[in-house]
Amino acid sequence: MVDNILHLRVIENKDWATVLFVLSFAVIAITKSAFESRFSDFAKLIYSDKYTSIYKESSNLKSGFTISLFFVQIISLAFFIQLSFATFGFGSKTDWVLHIQITTLLVFFILSKFLIEKIIGTAFEMEEFVEQFNLHKLTFRTYMGLFILPVNIILFYYDSISRIFLTIIIVIVIIINILTYLISIKNYQNIIFSKLFYFILYLCALEIAPYYFMYYWFTKGIT
Repeated sequence: MVDNILHLRVIENKDWATVLFVLSFAVIAITKSAFESRFSDFAKLIYSDKYTSIYKESSNLKSGFTISLFFVQIISLAFFIQLSFATFGFGSKTDWVLHIQITTLLVFFILSKFLIEKIIGTAFEMEEFVEQFNLHKLTFRTYMGLFILPVNIILFYYDSISRIFLTIIIVIVIIINILTYLISIKNYQNIIFSKLFYFILYLCALEIAPYYFMYYWFTKGIT
């Protein structure tokens, strides 16, 4: 007599991710249609500074174009973080609850940081510079978010993700962030040097310390 052993088959639900990916591309398509000329300049950001030269005023920080693509950026970065966690064994890439947690943390972190920067900028009488500086960084990070969106799709639906490949992508993302800071500092060097002391305080308090504490919290939390 042969004993049949039944194994529970776990079916991963990926529908929620598909909806978010489709929604992201829909937002991109609508934004491209509504801001055709601006989107065209934005798409050339990797080799042209026309976009940053035209749309450098702080008022563009709250424009429909910026907000809509910021939404896509959040989805893209949240997926990238979740895929990184899953690849290194700290979660599942199909866990929609984890995705919500990461998204909530991202939004809270970015908005809190923006609010604190605005308060400090007002206190140091450099509010206009802080907003323009943030807009410049946001522009490049949004571009990076759109760039890694198709990478996220490939990694999400591909069952075997190479840690080496993902590590290379993470290194590229970090390098892009560093270059973003350097480009931003170069573009606003005259203002920065005129308020060098305040800028150093701003850099240490809001650009270095938050990421250090997040790294410390994460590394301590998994040991």
